[in-house]
Amino acid sequence: FQGGETSQFYPQLFENTVPVEPSKTPEQGYSFNEDLADHAINWLREQQSVAPKKPWFVYYAPGAMHAPHQVPASYIEPFKGKFDMGWDSYREMVFAQQKKLGIVPASAKLTPRPAELPAWETLSDDQKRLYSRQMEVFAGFLTQTDEQVGRVLDAVAKSPNADNTLVLLALGDNGASAEGGLNGTVNNMATQNGIPDDVPNMLKVIDELGSPKHENHFSVGWAWAVDTPFQWTKQVASHFGGTRSGFTVSWPARIKAHGEVRNQWHHVIDVAPTIYEAAGIKMPETFNGQKQVPLPGVSMLYSFNDAKAPTRHTTQYFEIMGNRAIYHDGWVAAARHGLPWELLGRKGDFENDKWELYDLSKDFSQADDLAAKNPAKLKQLQALFESEAKKYNVLPLDDRFVERGNVPDRPSLSRGREQFTFYPGTVRVPEGTAPNVKARSHTVEAVFEVDAKTEGVIVAQGGSAGYTLFVKDGHLVYENNFFGKERDQIKSPEKLPAGNFS
Repeated sequence: FQGGETSQFYPQLFENTVPVEPSKTPEQGYSFNEDLADHAINWLREQQSVAPKKPWFVYYAPGAMHAPHQVPASYIEPFKGKFDMGWDSYREMVFAQQKKLGIVPASAKLTPRPAELPAWETLSDDQKRLYSRQMEVFAGFLTQTDEQVGRVLDAVAKSPNADNTLVLLALGDNGASAEGGLNGTVNNMATQNGIPDDVPNMLKVIDELGSPKHENHFSVGWAWAVDTPFQWTKQVASHFGGTRSGFTVSWPARIKAHGEVRNQWHHVIDVAPTIYEAAGIKMPETFNGQKQVPLPGVSMLYSFNDAKAPTRHTTQYFEIMGNRAIYHDGWVAAARHGLPWELLGRKGDFENDKWELYDLSKDFSQADDLAAKNPAKLKQLQALFESEAKKYNVLPLDDRFVERGNVPDRPSLSRGREQFTFYPGTVRVPEGTAPNVKARSHTVEAVFEVDAKTEGVIVAQGGSAGYTLFVKDGHLVYENNFFGKERDQIKSPEKLPAGNFS
């Protein structure tokens, strides 16, 4: 699927470059999570049947756990009431479990709740009921995702030469998302366009959360809690709550250790160099005649059988919408810029951001800011960020979100056109090529034939928002849907008589 997200029940899928539709409807049991796993497994089985000795590569990337949080109700119901303790108590439970499992050091501290987030105990009963349900849906979605990943890994384990198969499992490349806002939302696209949701509106459909009817997302408090023990969330690239995720490696034929934790510092850009080294090949300098940008990452292979090997990835910058940080030799300097759920408008004033400093050798969770105690180290790292930012084209900093999604000079077949003619069978026209009628007056003309059985859609554009022209119960109807919050409908006063219409 293209873009950052898609529906789990009506996904916009492509098979290579060809648009395809799901084989079933949600009512027939369709779920994109399962469909994608099926495709990965079927491809792998075909590969093993045709060329079992040939090396293979699968990049399997589910839409989960990105919004919208959608999953069959059977996955949600087992979690009913499981999160009524709220996000503050939940974090404490998770942190204790992390220490018990040994995935965080015994010396790690649980960072405090940001002042901008409410304490669970201060919420109203309606807020608690809504937010708990949001997390129940998230947990159900995660459970289904875990099952599908397990199915794919089971297929790999049953494949020829399975022990010599390298599996790299990245649990996302950032923290949980705060884009749902302080209340969460039943329409993530509306929220990302700067139109927040409210509690009364969502309570009306609380039992429908997770269903095909809504593109729901949970509240910021749960995003923060899911990122335990770190500060903040996705988009806040200055802190590990927005960047640090679990990563698991399996390679039975080459890795002697089992179930061990590695503490060498690495970044997601190290995945490709690791695969190249593992396969014993070099990245091509040119591809299809085009010179390639050299990979900046570092292979992780050296750490697989040497838990005490010195870290080879020693410097890494981070930046998302003005939130920025620099890692170097066990230290991190960080500058948070704004709040991750404020998605509309440009703030600027980067020079006023407060820089923080953390010594990761003693402070796993970034709990102790040493900026005031070690200004020399902070100044050194700030200068390093500037040099890395220039080297990798990070500058100038740009803190816009919604505005950056509207790129007026992107390639488009519709630029400059004021009239469009679509013939029968034309489907899945990309937004950038379709008529842009958002907030614009427009006229739709249709040519069709009517008989006693005529009913259905003539033309539609959009998903959770957009317009459609259709015939229902004999009437011609035009409806404009503004993210489900407002609907404008024009309906022909009389039923359409039989015959040809234009």
